[in-house]
Amino acid sequence: MFFSFVIPVYNRPDEIQELLESLSQQSYKNFEVIVVEDGSQKDCKEIALNFRDRLNLKYFYKKNQGQGVARNYGFSKARGDYLITLDSDVVVPDLYLEKVFQGIKRGGLDAFGGPDASHEAFSPLQKAINYSMTSVFTTGGIRGGKKHVGRFDPRGFNMGISREVYHQTGGFLFHRRSEDIELSIRIYALGFKIGLIPEAWVYHKRRSTLLQFMKQTLSFGKGRIDIFREHPKELKLVHLLPSIFTVSLLFLFALNFISYGPASILSDIGNSLLLLYIALLFVHALVKEKNIYIASLAVFTSIIQLTAYGLGLLLAAVKST
Repeated sequence: MFFSFVIPVYNRPDEIQELLESLSQQSYKNFEVIVVEDGSQKDCKEIALNFRDRLNLKYFYKKNQGQGVARNYGFSKARGDYLITLDSDVVVPDLYLEKVFQGIKRGGLDAFGGPDASHEAFSPLQKAINYSMTSVFTTGGIRGGKKHVGRFDPRGFNMGISREVYHQTGGFLFHRRSEDIELSIRIYALGFKIGLIPEAWVYHKRRSTLLQFMKQTLSFGKGRIDIFREHPKELKLVHLLPSIFTVSLLFLFALNFISYGPASILSDIGNSLLLLYIALLFVHALVKEKNIYIASLAVFTSIIQLTAYGLGLLLAAVKST
C-alpha cells in the first residue's frame, strides 16, 4: 500500500523542518511527501528540498487560497492509494505509518483519523492548550481523541482518505475553516467507512500564544455555522454547549451585581456550579498532566476555548441572519 502525505504550509518554515525530520524516520517506507506552499511570504522551499535525499518529496508553490484548496492541490499531485493530511505543526512518531497501515487493514477503513498528543518537550502553555482541545470536559473529546461523544469526525491535522473517497467527494469543499468536518459529513453520506486509529497519533504543537489560540477557537466557532449552512441537520446540542456556557457566564457576571431576592440566590447557585466546574477541570488536568502549573493554565485555556468558540458561533449565527 502506497501513501501520500499532503502538507499545506503558510508562513511556517520553522515548523516544517521538524515534521519532515520525523517523516524521514518512518519504519514504513512506501510513501511520498507533498509540500504545498500556500502563498507564503516566508517560504520553506530550501528547507523542504534539503530532505530530497531522505524523502520521496515534491514541493509546490501556489497563491494563497486557504488550507482546503492547498490540500486539494496536493491531492491532485499525489499518487498514493491513501492520501494523508498533516498540519505543519505536528511531529510524527517513527511507527505512525505502520500503525496506519495496520489500522486500515484491521478495520477495512476508507477514511481515518488519529489522536494528537503533547510532547514532553512542549511548553507548559502548549500542553495546557492541548488539554483544552482534547478533554472530554471541554470539547466532548470530539477532536480525534480515544474517547469521544457522538460520531467520530477525523480532523485535518491527522486525517487520511482513500483514493476512491477522493474521487467521489472531490476533496475539501471549504477553503479556510471546518473543511475537515464538512468533508467527513460527505464521506459518511456516501456510505464509506470511517474510523479512529488510536495508535496513529501525532504530537501537535498547537498555538504558541493565548491570543493565537483565542483567534483559532473563535474561527472554529464560526466554522460550525458554515457547516450548518451546508448541512443543517449536522448542528447538534454538543456544538451549542460553548455558546450556552458563554451566555451563562455573561448572565452570571451581571447577576453578581444584584445582591437581593431571587437574583442573589441564582448568583450563589451559578457561582457554585462554576467553581465546581473549574475544580473538575483542574483535578482532571492535574491527573492527566501531573503538573500543578500546567493544570492551572489548563483551567484558564479551557475557559478561553469555550468562550471564544461560543462567541464565534454566536457572531457567525447573527451575521448569517
